[in-house]
Amino acid sequence: MTVVEVEPGVRLHVRDVGRGRPVLLIAGFGLDHEVWHAQLRDLAPSYRVLGLDLRGTGSSDKPVRGYGMDRLVADVRTVLDRLDLRDVSLVGYSFGGQVGLAVAAAGERRLAQLVLVCSNGVRATRSARFPFGRDADRLEPALLTAERTDRKAARRANVRGAFGTVPEPGLVDWLVGMQLRMPTWSAIECYRTYLRTDLTAALDGVGLPVRQIVGAADPVTPADGAEWVRRRLAASGGDGHLTVLAECGHYPMFEAGERFDRALAGYLAEVG
Repeated sequence: MTVVEVEPGVRLHVRDVGRGRPVLLIAGFGLDHEVWHAQLRDLAPSYRVLGLDLRGTGSSDKPVRGYGMDRLVADVRTVLDRLDLRDVSLVGYSFGGQVGLAVAAAGERRLAQLVLVCSNGVRATRSARFPFGRDADRLEPALLTAERTDRKAARRANVRGAFGTVPEPGLVDWLVGMQLRMPTWSAIECYRTYLRTDLTAALDGVGLPVRQIVGAADPVTPADGAEWVRRRLAASGGDGHLTVLAECGHYPMFEAGERFDRALAGYLAEVG
């Protein structure tokens, strides 16, 4: 594992394998680079593949504070700079996609492409401008109360409920175990960031190709929201493309592994 200190006393861990043009993988809420195991393995012969554990997750440090979007963006940009990564395809899954879009919107010149996986990027909840997803004012209190009351049961319910198909119990156990490495203080702050961040206005300023892969049966990130993003990019002269995976929920790397891998490989191959 490569370790990058992003601020005094806070170090992030990065799984770094392969050689070639870099592909930076950022996982979803509470998850870490292990969720990308198959992609790290299969892409490494052609790319330098890096799986980043955001602060609060995996092997990275878990400070009590510092989980706002600006801080998470600064963390990713520091990793890009310290490892001197160039022409990067940033692949962000769920919450990681939201962070990835914020990095791209900040004008990060080390990026060549953004791939959003089961993430609309712009928002995780509905608004008057973006009428997709659930109501943050109702969802946030419920999530925070469940986290404080019984975090194990809450994390299991969230993981299990995000599948569009019936998952294997062992897979759910593995994902829950991964999620439980994120402490409650990190989870509460990340929930707030995830549910309250609004990047709809920032989308027009993303000056690089944006690709999306979503599940048609995703109960967390509605496919209609991804289509809204695609249309918005097209209307503003941007470069966007959307792949919708049939009979797939919020975990495409497990629910539709081969189809997801083909779509991702095809997008990555677009960058010279």
